[in-house]
Amino acid sequence: QKTHLKSICLQYQLYLLLNSHFFCLLKNEMGLIIFFLCAYVPKTAAGHCKWAEVLKDLEQIKTSKDIDVSLYTANTDEDVKCQEPVMRCFFLETKVILQECLIKNCSKTQDVLNIWKNGSASLENNKSNSTRSAKCKECEEYEEKNFTEFIQSFVKVIQRECK
Repeated sequence: QKTHLKSICLQYQLYLLLNSHFFCLLKNEMGLIIFFLCAYVPKTAAGHCKWAEVLKDLEQIKTSKDIDVSLYTANTDEDVKCQEPVMRCFFLETKVILQECLIKNCSKTQDVLNIWKNGSASLENNKSNSTRSAKCKECEEYEEKNFTEFIQSFVKVIQRECK
């Protein structure tokens, strides 16, 4: 949701700029060039990794001492065909962290909620495109690891997705 808000703000600023100064310039060649350059900017801003906000929030919670859970932790070296189920597993386990934070009233609850919301929204958008390989593991088939190891693996998977 943070990413969408930034994109909307950028588009609105461009609208104001165009509306106030550049419509009069559209009558000449330079005005058209400026218009097309401005129209291109939102596309480049939206082209960054869709998991960037999640990565920022993971960095915020990784040092939390309030969270003490064992979580199913997907392997970071899973087959490329299993990336979507691996991401789903990490976000499913994030919901467990969120429940733990709500019970213990931990200091990083909002960051965990942001991770879960942003991840769930992105995964829902991909749901129709995903094809699951028969050899992909279910989340519960992975080894349970402590919070620190879980976060380290989660960060690695997201960084690989963002390359």
